[in-house]
Amino acid sequence: MTQFKKSFGKFEWLDLEKPKPKDLIELTQPFHIDLNLLEDALEHGHLPKLEKHGDFTFIILRAYSVEPHQNHATVAKLSNKIAFLINETQLITIHQKPFEFLDKFKEEEFEESENLMLSIILEMIRTFEVPMQWLSDKMDENEKEIFLNKNGKISIEHLYYQKAKARICRKLLQLSQNVLNQLVVQEQYISTLQDIKESTISYLLHYDEVIEDAHSILNTHLSLSAQKSNEVMKLLTIFSAFFLPLTFIVGVYGMNFEYLPELTWKYGYFLTWGIMIAISVIIFAWFKRRKFV
Repeated sequence: MTQFKKSFGKFEWLDLEKPKPKDLIELTQPFHIDLNLLEDALEHGHLPKLEKHGDFTFIILRAYSVEPHQNHATVAKLSNKIAFLINETQLITIHQKPFEFLDKFKEEEFEESENLMLSIILEMIRTFEVPMQWLSDKMDENEKEIFLNKNGKISIEHLYYQKAKARICRKLLQLSQNVLNQLVVQEQYISTLQDIKESTISYLLHYDEVIEDAHSILNTHLSLSAQKSNEVMKLLTIFSAFFLPLTFIVGVYGMNFEYLPELTWKYGYFLTWGIMIAISVIIFAWFKRRKFV
């Protein structure tokens, strides 16, 4: 376990990284915190939530924590959480993974515990910006591949992971938005909280666009694939229409009977060729008239 403790005058910040259950209980024992809240703080995949317990407010939020190009499709793989326990004199942050932005705050000074908490929350929300931009760029690349390249092929597997990431990020932001809507702060920090809410809404709208683009790209890809299959079937049908009557004629005169009337015709071979060519011309003319070719 890594522990950081700092006093800011009006409040004290205790940051715990990878705490064990026993250590966490011992460190928080003076504050008489409910054990159920501590269990939630240690649970790896817990979703965002807010609870009141005595004079403490307990908050869990999740931040995006992997490289955008990594293919994961679960909340626990794509994000990590920070649990907050806050009142006027204490701020306790509990997390299993290191966050770089927390080190920045360890060097700064804050007047109130709410100010520090809101600053951390804003950085957590901002972690969704880089994957959002990456996903948006990928959607543009997929569209160009489909509409501008001759082959028009995209990876369905990659598109699945991109869509899954966008869906999970949107869900986490929605849950975070619910937490922020329940959060009550002092009057001087209402504007800061509102800015965080607006950033969350902006990211939500962008992720909605990414998901809509992913749906559109998938449907377009399937439509183009179906169209190409139809064109192949159309071509095979046209060939079959030409060769079916010709094959029938060849089959008739390929029968091994001793007495076939036309076998003794002097110009039978040329006549048969003429009939087959005439049939081909008639079929071609019919297809042309129907605009099949």
